[in-house]
This record gives sequence, structure tokens and C-alpha cells, in this order.
Amino acid sequence: MNAPPRRTATRPRPTPGTFPPPPAVGGHRPQTEGPSLWPAISFLRRVREGMAGGQDPVSALAGAGLALPSDARRSLDQVARRLSGLYPEDEWGFDEEFAEAAMPFMEFLYKRWWRVHVEGELNVPSHGRALLVGNHAGSLFPWDAFMIGTGILEEHPLPRFARFLVVNWAFELPWVSIAIRKFGGVPASPYNAIRLLEQDELVGVFPEGVKGTGKDFRDRYRLQRFGRGGFVEIALRTGSPIVPVAVVGSEEIYPKLAESRALARLTGAPFFPITPTFPLLGPLGTIPLPSRWRIEFCDPIDTSGYGPDAAGDRTLVFELSERVRETIQEKLYENLVKRGAAFP
Repeated sequence: MNAPPRRTATRPRPTPGTFPPPPAVGGHRPQTEGPSLWPAISFLRRVREGMAGGQDPVSALAGAGLALPSDARRSLDQVARRLSGLYPEDEWGFDEEFAEAAMPFMEFLYKRWWRVHVEGELNVPSHGRALLVGNHAGSLFPWDAFMIGTGILEEHPLPRFARFLVVNWAFELPWVSIAIRKFGGVPASPYNAIRLLEQDELVGVFPEGVKGTGKDFRDRYRLQRFGRGGFVEIALRTGSPIVPVAVVGSEEIYPKLAESRALARLTGAPFFPITPTFPLLGPLGTIPLPSRWRIEFCDPIDTSGYGPDAAGDRTLVFELSERVRETIQEKLYENLVKRGAAFP
């Protein structure tokens, strides 16, 4: 299949004072201040400053809520218009202009809220197909996917957008599903993954699935089973290199203490988490805690030499799946030690 023409992640959007300026040489944006589409940045900054000053999460949230910027309604109206407007999208619903407009928010989360440290970014291919395989956490919203993608855009010398497979339930949520699509999320299925890779996209998957996002806080950073190795079959069929990705920090943003089966049935969610702040604080309890993150892109595993027929070799599929899983688990333990305390 011939790959469609690609747009790069570095193309500037000339709206001075609203969107980030064009990147400098090497793909890095100059650090400038300006108005943002996302008043949530100011809110989250106040929450983090309150916690850094010794306040408990509840007090920090309450103080930040009283100090919401006066232009919140105007900014959110702009976002709402874009979510419902007629803007160019690809066949998957990805809107590059929307993703770039949202970069101030993602950069705030990446640099200020979670203070993400990235290693091994050069292991991500600068062009062509590749399969990113990571551990999964962060409850039902794919914050880890967004931070992996932001890390590639921020740190890689030749940044590119990553497309992540997201659990189908997320696409049933009003507004949230639209935003996920516009950011590059795609309903999780082997067919979609294969098509994206055949288009030479950078595709991210989380083999743990709901088992990863739904595990209790006491089981954090203990990888769940990777299923039957479907991601390996996809890589073999398409000749895509596999890049294991270890994410530390996402397990602390929504510490799951328990879950409500009744509320899960009511909402149709795979599970309904009970955390220290949710549902006790209502909508405020959905704000992720400002843990420190580390993301490591591990050495890629070349699958091109096996050929597509190797996808039917169950022994090979299992061996490669376990190799990826063991690599991620080892790097999780290493990065937990390097990071130290989650909330310094």
C-alpha cells in the first residue's frame, strides 16, 4: 500500500499571540509566553504551587478554583467551537491544527505539571513505520499516551506525531471522544494498527489494556499480562520495528484504592475507580496529581528479517512478547530508583 503524503509535526501555524511560534532548527520551539487556549494551565499551576507550598490536595484544589482566570469562558468557547467545527481531518479524525493549538496545554503538563524526563528518544525512528509498546496506567484517560507523544515532539531532533490505539469505550464519551480522535487516538483493533503502520505511521499500543489502567495502587509498576501477543503479530505482518517504552509517574496521578461495580455498570465503563479525590471532590477529583515522570524509549527490536508469515509462529510471537515485557519491567524498576519520590 502506498503511503499518503505526510505532514510534518514542525509546520508552523501563523497566529501570533495565540499559538506557539514556528520551531527553530532541530524542531524545538522557542520558549515564549503568550495567551493560551487553555485556562486550565493557570488553574493547574496554582494547584501545583499550593501543593509545593505544603497544602494538601483538597486545599490546593479549592484555592485554585477560587482563582480561575476571568477569560476561562472565552477560551473554552474557542475550544468548543473547534471541537464542533468544520476543520480538516484525516481519515482517522486526526486534526493536526487542533493538536498544535493544544500544545501549550500539553507542554504545561509535560514541563511544569509532571516535569517529564525523557531518555532514549533517538530510539524512535525519525521516519517510517514503528510500533511503540508501553506500560499503561492513568485510569481511563490516556494521559500516558499524550505524554509519550509530547515527549517525541519536544525531545526528538526530527519530531513527528504518534498515533495511539485507545480502548473503544473512550470513543463513546461525548466531547472526550472527539478530542481523543483529534489528538490522534484511534479505536483499538489489529486492523486499525496494521493500516496505520502500512501508511508508515508511528503507532503506540498498550498490551496491558484495561488490566493495566484498572490495577490497584498497591500493584503499581507491576506489569500485567500482555495477552496473546497480538502486537507482535502486527509488527511481524507489517515488518515494523518494536520500540519498548517504560513510563514511570502515570501510576500516581490517580491512585486507585477501590472501584465501584455499580457505577461501572451505570456508566458502561470497564471499571469505575475510587481514588483519594474522586468521586469525593466531584469534577475536581478528575484532575491528575502532579507526580514526577520519567519516560524511556528502549532499544528497538527489528522484525523485518522474519517476514510476514512469522506472525503464525506462536513460539516466536510468545518469545518476542515476553522479551518486550521483560525489557519494560526492568526499565520501570530502574527509572523508579532514578526518579526517587513521586511528589518532591
